[in-house]
Amino acid sequence: MDKPRIIFMGTPQFSCGILETLVEMGENVVAVVTQPDKKVGRKQEIQETPIKIKAKEYGIPVLQPIKIKESIEDVLAFKPDLIVTAAYGQLIPDAILEAPKYRCINVHASLLPKYRGGAPIHMAIINGEKETGITIMYMEKKMDSGDILTQRALPIEIEDTTSDLFEKLEQVGKELLKETLPKLLNGEITPISQNEDDVTFAWNISKEQEFISFKRPVLEVYNHIRGLISWPVGYGVIEGKKIKLHKVHFVEEEHQVKSGQCMGLIDDAFVIACEGGFIYVDELQLEGKTKTLAKDFYHGSGKNYVGKFFE
Repeated sequence: MDKPRIIFMGTPQFSCGILETLVEMGENVVAVVTQPDKKVGRKQEIQETPIKIKAKEYGIPVLQPIKIKESIEDVLAFKPDLIVTAAYGQLIPDAILEAPKYRCINVHASLLPKYRGGAPIHMAIINGEKETGITIMYMEKKMDSGDILTQRALPIEIEDTTSDLFEKLEQVGKELLKETLPKLLNGEITPISQNEDDVTFAWNISKEQEFISFKRPVLEVYNHIRGLISWPVGYGVIEGKKIKLHKVHFVEEEHQVKSGQCMGLIDDAFVIACEGGFIYVDELQLEGKTKTLAKDFYHGSGKNYVGKFFE
């Protein structure tokens, strides 16, 4: 029997492992759909999406519709038997969802029905979750609401940042897809409906969420910071200047220091008081400057902030 014709839809690095898996399994990936390239940085240079770069390595045709609902015929021209998506970034119209023989499936980086949406990994860490995972489910028009095919849990370690968890979940997603796809094509999976009472959402990170307030319990602050590493990177504000927080650890300790106060350099880290402990900033970036080690920052302009308060 001929291999089913598969269209893969994805955009960020997380998607690359899923496409790699399909290719390694010998599946017939006839096209890749990804978001349009974007201008990035001060020079506004065009940057291709990670999945576009990967698809070009394999010689797979790439579509980049600005709005997929306006490119339905272009997608269906590839006559897909199955569509696999992973962090594509656009809602897929019914005309595409209903076309393939084996429907459309999505590899989602959470244990649905928790954390539907575009930032499930960020929000799981920010909210202090102890575990997350991968869900493979049927696609429906309503976001991340389809019946569950398979799931696999993964513990979230206290040191994990969002970029760490992206890498771990990419590997889990690859392994789970290898197990799920043959069973799906052979009709050996009984889908399970999501419990709507347990639904939570993880919308894309807003600019407002990038601001870090230190006037909270230390673990809550720590989770917020590591949940934004290494993208988009959270920041605090002191003396009217933004300081991005690229690498941190924390210590829980009762003290009488006012939250947000800078304690200076301790063990080569720039230390900030919070409720019930201290945030140790190991790498940071003062607005308008490059990323640097905390000790180098301190011996430059950082001394001026000792005793001052983050807003």
